[in-house]
Amino acid sequence: MTQFLQTLFDGVTVGCLYALIALGYTMVYGILKFINFAHSDVFALGVWMSITIAGWMGIGAAGQPTPPLYLALLVLLGTMVTCGAVGFTVERLAYRPLRRAPRLNVLITAIGVSLLLQNLGQRPFMFGPYPRSLPTLVESGTLFTVMGVPVRVSDVAVIGMALVLMTALQILIFRTKFGSAMRAVSFNTRTASLMGINADRVISITFIVGTMLAAAAGFLYGMKYGGQAKQTADSMWVMLGLKAFVAAVVGGIGNVRGAVLGGLLIGLIEFFGVAYLSSQYRDAYVFAILIAVLLLRPEGVLGRATVEKV
Repeated sequence: MTQFLQTLFDGVTVGCLYALIALGYTMVYGILKFINFAHSDVFALGVWMSITIAGWMGIGAAGQPTPPLYLALLVLLGTMVTCGAVGFTVERLAYRPLRRAPRLNVLITAIGVSLLLQNLGQRPFMFGPYPRSLPTLVESGTLFTVMGVPVRVSDVAVIGMALVLMTALQILIFRTKFGSAMRAVSFNTRTASLMGINADRVISITFIVGTMLAAAAGFLYGMKYGGQAKQTADSMWVMLGLKAFVAAVVGGIGNVRGAVLGGLLIGLIEFFGVAYLSSQYRDAYVFAILIAVLLLRPEGVLGRATVEKV
């Protein structure tokens, strides 16, 4: 029972991170119907910007105590704002000129933006080519124990912050006028524009929100795992981004609630597979679920099949 609860808790924690990244994929696809393959690099940028901003604030120096909570929140806010600006720039300069171009052109551009962010991050004037240690932003101690399972402060912070951000996104999309505009543009961009909605503005803000969520996931990832952050071109970031993309597809690409559900499912499947089957096939479990979903329910768990009239 202790192993089961520990695996369940770890799976939910990591699933929340996958869900935050998957939301960016599904929001962009829901509006523009293409996959932003540079999204995983924004997640890596979030990790590195957290390190950089914390360094500017003097957090993480040797012998320094854990900073107060408001400083960690300032690092999170700075990381989200910076990555949001990157998302706006990428959409404005790379994707908007290709709005009416063939999908293949947009796909190639997305891969090019991904490679640009990866290699730009390795430049000496950016983050450099070497790993760097992640600062301690939140106490790593144990809050309490449940049936032998230690509940750490960092894990509670990750789950709590992820829930707050996902709830805020739900309110934005389904309870605000701008959310109605987002759903209208997602349904039919041309008709929404004829009804007076500024589609370009809606798409830009969608990119900003999606990249800010990925940045928050990067901050929470660094807070949970600590250790060292690998260079921005490391394949580790690509794999994490692919797992989040799988989460979006499993939940139903284009469905916000589906992205959250898919993230949790992928996190649980990955950790239960490692705990009860074999750790050697950690990534294989995730992609096996993707294949099964594409074969049995291509639209995803919460997705709806679209019928084209001829």
